[in-house]
Amino acid sequence: MQAANKQKTLKQRLAGNELTIGSWVTLGHPSIAEIMAGAGFDWLVIDAEHSVIELAEIQVLIQVIGACDCPAIVRLTSNDSNQIKRVMDAGANGIMVPFILSAADAEAAVQATYYPPRGKRGVGLARAQGYGARFAAYRQWLDSEAVVIAMIEHIDAVRNIESILAVDGIDAFIIGPYDLSASMGMPGETTHPDVRAAIDTVCRAGLELGLPGGIHVVEPDLEELDRQIGAGFRFLGYTLDIRILDSVCRRDLAAIRGRHAPRDSGR
Repeated sequence: MQAANKQKTLKQRLAGNELTIGSWVTLGHPSIAEIMAGAGFDWLVIDAEHSVIELAEIQVLIQVIGACDCPAIVRLTSNDSNQIKRVMDAGANGIMVPFILSAADAEAAVQATYYPPRGKRGVGLARAQGYGARFAAYRQWLDSEAVVIAMIEHIDAVRNIESILAVDGIDAFIIGPYDLSASMGMPGETTHPDVRAAIDTVCRAGLELGLPGGIHVVEPDLEELDRQIGAGFRFLGYTLDIRILDSVCRRDLAAIRGRHAPRDSGR
């Protein structure tokens, strides 16, 4: 099954509402991205919103991730057409757009991703276009394979969820539970009943429209991942580089110290 999935593009897998598991890259060192891409994630998000990764580093990370045959998605700092153009020109497989609040926001993101007549993106010759040598091939790839992910992370987006997800060109969505809870006046209270109800509303809308949706399981918790898959999510982010590193260090050091704690000599 895994080999068969590798023959499909991410766009095709999303269109088929298949389960995909990705993760987040927030540290700019290429080796980290290479390790994570080589581990077998279905996609990786390069996080430009909550990290210090700059555009030149983003292109390097896209190159490294792509060399491992893993799709690279860039989470933007905002729904900015200029930034969308630049990361797509750098060779990103797609974009993840924060704070989509309305159908108009979603449409703007799609328009910024695609060339006319489908969209409004300016045409340039950069890495994605083979530095000018493969423009025709890139144009064909763009129309058939580029991915646009809407981030649903505000209560206003929940209220507009059906119209947002109905926008042609939105391939999937992912919920940002921390920002969603903050927009409801309960920052970080992601298990509060009202926050859970909002998440359930978004999940149901995705299921009704047949659009793959997901949520970011921030901590390395397989049981929580299983719960979210059971809830109907199909596009899931599983933890991130810094949490993997921190959690493994803390877990193993606690175990080591527990096994090898100094014994009380009784003195």
